[in-house]
Amino acid sequence: MVNAEGHVGSPTKEVGLRKLSYFIGMSLDGYIAGPDGEIQFLLDQVSPAYLEYLKTEWPETLATPGRQYFGCDDAENTRYDTVLMGRATYALGLKDGVVDPYAHLSTYVFSRSLTQPPHASVQLVTGDPVAKVRELKRRDGLGIWLCGGGDLAGQLAEEIDELVIKTYPVLAGAGIRMVSGEFAARQFELIESRSFDNGAVVAKYARKR
Repeated sequence: MVNAEGHVGSPTKEVGLRKLSYFIGMSLDGYIAGPDGEIQFLLDQVSPAYLEYLKTEWPETLATPGRQYFGCDDAENTRYDTVLMGRATYALGLKDGVVDPYAHLSTYVFSRSLTQPPHASVQLVTGDPVAKVRELKRRDGLGIWLCGGGDLAGQLAEEIDELVIKTYPVLAGAGIRMVSGEFAARQFELIESRSFDNGAVVAKYARKR
């Protein structure tokens, strides 16, 4: 693992604000899902050593059913206590009957089409995503995890303070991009990187403002 110290901030960013972290898995060509939202081709890349790393270092990012299955459902939240996702990302769990995929976190689903919260413990956001994220950043707590998808990431691009990208050794060719939207170059600094036996690379970047 390569580590370096970096400062994330901006002239207008208040000291002590929570960070928005886009923690996401993608193919070598930058797709986080297939054309119909399928992600199995990425999950197929997970090895035992890599899974152990996720369980140990990023337990909050494992879905609640997975935490229960792997025996780490009592793991303490150390990085994030809040998760954000778009409607399509939330719908992936609904296919398997999972109505609260991250019950160990405060969950926000952003949608322009839903009119009612999808579950009592899931909070629906129908308004401006940027305004909501800025409000959440001012609350006390741990970091805020953006788990997908590409459209929401594009809308929140200016608010993303940190990227944690899990790159898997597979080409998708088409599908949902990691970030969608208009062209705008945004600079990040690599502060941490680790490779695994399955060919995956996890890289952490801090926003340069």
